[in-house]
Amino acid sequence: MFAIFKREVRSFFTSPIGYLIIGSFLLLNGLFLWVFRGEYNIFDYGFADLGNFFLLTPWIFIFLVPAITMKSFSDERKMGTLELLLIKPISVWKLVLGKFWGAALLCIIAVIPTIIYVFTISNLGMIEGNYDLGMVLGSYFGLLFLISTYTAIGLFASTLSDNQIIAFLVGILLCFLMFNGFDAVSSLFSDGESQQLIQGIGAKSHFDSIARGVIDTRDLVYFISMTLLFLFLTFQRLKQLPR
Repeated sequence: MFAIFKREVRSFFTSPIGYLIIGSFLLLNGLFLWVFRGEYNIFDYGFADLGNFFLLTPWIFIFLVPAITMKSFSDERKMGTLELLLIKPISVWKLVLGKFWGAALLCIIAVIPTIIYVFTISNLGMIEGNYDLGMVLGSYFGLLFLISTYTAIGLFASTLSDNQIIAFLVGILLCFLMFNGFDAVSSLFSDGESQQLIQGIGAKSHFDSIARGVIDTRDLVYFISMTLLFLFLTFQRLKQLPR
């Protein structure tokens, strides 16, 4: 598994792709938070907190993570190297996990530079250092779980076709449905209990819960379960492919 992990990380950083993805993520966040006028602009918002950053980032990741994972298996299938990997003395699970951790690490690396926003917000407040540290830590913690779920979804999407563009589009669709789809469907119901039940199937309500700084085991179990589910689907899909 570690050999697959190193191979994935090396493939990202020996080509411009990894740097381009990380740069695009930081550029988009920076533009929307500090430059472009609008609802996400921190200066227009009028309060020194990172709430807008954690509202914006899950949406950027809907596009960013599938861009990272789209070639994980689709490119291997197109180049004919997937069959070679599957016949090697390495289990399919280790192959999936190696790809998973490699892609997840790139997303985490992209998030790390945004910690500078915390210090910036701290200095922008009327009282220096007057920000909700619990909310910030909870939101970053929630992002890690969201990254894991998105990555597992993206890997599954990459097994569905040997065309990277199709894998990318399917990954975006599945990530969007998982994050906001159930929340949108719940709005069709007038009963509050039904709305809450349907929202609980989607990732948004669980991410929002963690982002408030409250670590609830139900939210952790949800993200871990969704990650394992899509990793299992990826495993099953690879098992069905001809060798």
